[in-house]
Amino acid sequence: MQLSITGKNLEITESLSEYIEKKIGRLDRYLPNIIDARVELSVENTRAAKDRQIAQVTLRTKQAILRAEEASADMFASIDAVLEKMQRRVNRYKGKRWAKRGGAEQIDLEGILITEEEASDEQPRISRVKRFAMIPMDEEEAIEQMELLGHDFYVFYNVNESEINVIYRRRGGDYGLIQPELA
Repeated sequence: MQLSITGKNLEITESLSEYIEKKIGRLDRYLPNIIDARVELSVENTRAAKDRQIAQVTLRTKQAILRAEEASADMFASIDAVLEKMQRRVNRYKGKRWAKRGGAEQIDLEGILITEEEASDEQPRISRVKRFAMIPMDEEEAIEQMELLGHDFYVFYNVNESEINVIYRRRGGDYGLIQPELA
């Protein structure tokens, strides 16, 4: 597993780097097919001191990308919280893969046996399907449509790229563009 650690408004010290490597190394035991792991640490200038230290972890496997983010007043606490959240996501991901293969039972990260009936109770279900006509537009028009609708994201056909894209509002107030690719 390849690990990259980046910092925004923060210097990555040797002790912080070692701590992250030790904690991320534990995830490799639960999900051995991790190709690479990216850890992004940042310090934001917010009014609330409790949300200044942000840790974000992205794991990439052959079949999926898992991402989690947590914020707290202490960077080490943020790292611990984001890794706990990531362990839950890894557990859920492995449970879904195991259930698709027809396994009757699975073992969660704490070693507790979960039967198929208990695991199926946690499965999300689709409660609504929405269809809509896509009008070809560029990114600026998609932002305008998203703002007019009052949504946080907008799916559109991008005339510049000749493909379906998603525009979304980021926490800082700027926008992100998702350009999906078939794997």
